Amino acid sequence: MFTGIVTDIATVRMVRDTNRDRRFEIATSYDLSTVDIGASISHSGCCLTVVEKGADWFAVEVSGETLALTHLGDWRVGRRINLERAAKVGDELGGHIVSGHVDGIGEVLSVTPEGGSRRVQFRAPRPLHRFIAPKGSITVDGVSLTVNAVEDDTFGVNLIPHTWEVTTLGDLAAGGRVNLEIDMLARYLARWRETA
Repeated sequence: MFTGIVTDIATVRMVRDTNRDRRFEIATSYDLSTVDIGASISHSGCCLTVVEKGADWFAVEVSGETLALTHLGDWRVGRRINLERAAKVGDELGGHIVSGHVDGIGEVLSVTPEGGSRRVQFRAPRPLHRFIAPKGSITVDGVSLTVNAVEDDTFGVNLIPHTWEVTTLGDLAAGGRVNLEIDMLARYLARWRETA
């Protein structure tokens, strides 16, 4: 489990297809002596398992399913990504409860300055858009955000300068693709309604 609060901006240092799947090596500022092999880390919202590590990098292996359902298939050497280590019992829950299971790929429609902040409009894939509500939570590339407005399959968020500067969301531009994870409570409420 994660909270959607980014703790490092890492860089993809190697991409290689293997006989198993696709392997990424990630350069990070984390103290890797505190990261175990088998640890779960959120990579721009996608929970992946550490399979190897060096002094300032670690490796993950990504299945074809994950490549198809996220934007990880777009990653190339030099790509900046948001990282978050798994939450520990007793950690501050600064964002919201995030599973690291990407629900779909959203499209950036516009990025508009608004004071010192940025207003960003996204299009969510159908039927995922049904689970996004005004003032609800959503995870965009691993960042916990509050939804400001929703109209059909589009929604908007406001990014304060801090979020713009300390996450890869500062790289957003119209036409870009982002990993989306809907709020876990919305997912369970929808399932309950289907079966009640």
